[in-house]
Amino acid sequence: MIGLIPAPIHRAIMPIAHGVRHRWRKFSGKPISGVSVILTNLSGDVLLLRHSYGPKVWALPGGGLKKGEDPAECARREVREELGVEITALQSLGTLEEMLSGAPHTAHLFAATCNARPKPDRREILEVRFFPSHSLPEPLGRVTRSRIAAWKARGIGGANTAKT
Repeated sequence: MIGLIPAPIHRAIMPIAHGVRHRWRKFSGKPISGVSVILTNLSGDVLLLRHSYGPKVWALPGGGLKKGEDPAECARREVREELGVEITALQSLGTLEEMLSGAPHTAHLFAATCNARPKPDRREILEVRFFPSHSLPEPLGRVTRSRIAAWKARGIGGANTAKT
């Protein structure tokens, strides 16, 4: 259904939808869950992206967990939708408890290696680049910074292997 909307119109709607979603989360305070994927290339560089909505910062691929969806399947789905890349080997890094949009948020964090060239969907994702893990770009989102720090704290930062 979303593919039927021309990309420029979709990009124009995304900031409005993001604002509504942000206000609803803040108002409801309902706990939410999502995933983030630390995706590295074969050299160990970290993939970061820029969204067509929200703060203009570099972020990680990921998104919201659908009701009843397995977090690993959600991570694969989000990477496929946002970047056109299929990932099979995922390493779970655990969860982080945070506040997002004024609501409690459980972030399921994963690591994976990508050996394909990611292509932004040009709807939700405008730009995709790999960066050395020791030299990440600014502005880097607060949430992204904390999730990369958790990845590095687990001794994985810069590694280029992933497990299922």
